[in-house]
Amino acid sequence: MDLAKLKQRGPFEWVLPATGRMRVPGVIFASRELIEGMDAKVREQVANVASLPGIVAASYAMPDAHWGYGFPIGGVAAFDADDGGVVSAGGVGFDISCGVRTLHTRLKLAEVEAQQARLADVLYACIPAGVGSTGGIHLDAAGMAAMLKGGARWAVQEGYGTEADLIHIEEFGCVAGADPAAVSEQARKRQRDEMGTLGSGNHYLEVQAVSEIFDAAAAKAYGLAVGDVVVSIHCGSRGLGHQIGTDFLREMVLAAPGAGIALPDRELACAPLKSALGQRYLGAMRAGINCALANRQILSHLARQAFAEVFPGARLSLLYDVSHNTCKEEMHTVDGRRRRLFVHRKGATRAFGPGHADLPHEYAKVGQPVLIGGSMGTASYILAGAAGTEERAFGSACHGAGRAMSRHEAMRRWHGRAVVDELAGRGILIRSPSSRGVAEEAPLAYKDVGAVVDASDRAGLARKVVRLSPLVCIKG
Repeated sequence: MDLAKLKQRGPFEWVLPATGRMRVPGVIFASRELIEGMDAKVREQVANVASLPGIVAASYAMPDAHWGYGFPIGGVAAFDADDGGVVSAGGVGFDISCGVRTLHTRLKLAEVEAQQARLADVLYACIPAGVGSTGGIHLDAAGMAAMLKGGARWAVQEGYGTEADLIHIEEFGCVAGADPAAVSEQARKRQRDEMGTLGSGNHYLEVQAVSEIFDAAAAKAYGLAVGDVVVSIHCGSRGLGHQIGTDFLREMVLAAPGAGIALPDRELACAPLKSALGQRYLGAMRAGINCALANRQILSHLARQAFAEVFPGARLSLLYDVSHNTCKEEMHTVDGRRRRLFVHRKGATRAFGPGHADLPHEYAKVGQPVLIGGSMGTASYILAGAAGTEERAFGSACHGAGRAMSRHEAMRRWHGRAVVDELAGRGILIRSPSSRGVAEEAPLAYKDVGAVVDASDRAGLARKVVRLSPLVCIKG
């Protein structure tokens, strides 16, 4: 990226001044090395988002930002419904509510290493993964509507987990305002047999060990110590979310001229928040969030069964579950005034700081757990929402490493079998139905997650708490 068009406001903050159709400036949080490595398209997309009606404060990009559909991946923007603000399907993305949940196993590294290969095989047998993967659940019309309305709460009522899980899920397991009737029949059809499945792409279930602690107080609040083994699950709303995005992007593009919206890019298709179309999308998108929450809840149940088979008596408890790829209605202070805003996070994680009312009581003093997935074979991290981040980027942080090259380029450079063998030599066991999928997700296809996390920490978006090293990875 050409830095001549940016003004550096701090070591990890770069400003794109508002010019042309931009209504607000752009702000990119990154180290010099990370921002120099970003595609120029990121700057263009940040500027395009800044031109949308009703945008507040700035168009933000996180340290893992890269070129996406409409919004950059790692893009954050908030809109005021009372000031002509819009909701953008491109600002949420196709994989609605893709996110990460992390569970305690109460096991130590040595215990898991002694059963590592068996655990990998049992998890692979229990967790449906891959393109078009289906699970053992078939939803009829009534069951589909109940799931879309109830989210993880529905899953718990169906026997997949306990009430204690819900306390440690963003929105306590269920987003209000979901409208199953706004979800198309095609979207429902695609999801009918996909509950409790990982899917493909960068989704995974990973067994990890705490290898380093950066913030002892936060680690203690989260119940983490060096050598503890955890399980992280990264997936979203599967075919249903993708179809919702497809349906509404098409409709928003056609409706934009009638709403007086001149799109800088058709991928930024949007609708006024107060319009019938905007409200229908919000209802469908929230149903998609609930689908993802229910999906991760069921996958947790399957992981618990697998661990109990290998480690009789093992009991996995939920540390936290947080989504990216959402639009959330939240209250934020802007220019000294509390405002009701619709915050789009596209490949960005909510990261509320200490004292926020939406946090579980045991995390209130240290801030929200922010779960950052690494690329396959590299570290992941748990951060904590930092004080003041709501004023900096509406309580948002990075969500992962961020791709450094396309999937096509990764496939050209690596073969899946070779990646699996190389990682096995480092003590990391990969199980996947797709050699091609492994090649696409090769570790070096991604940015350095450590550099991304350091930039988030030093930019004041979220504090580093622990580093997690992979042991077993089930890939789609």
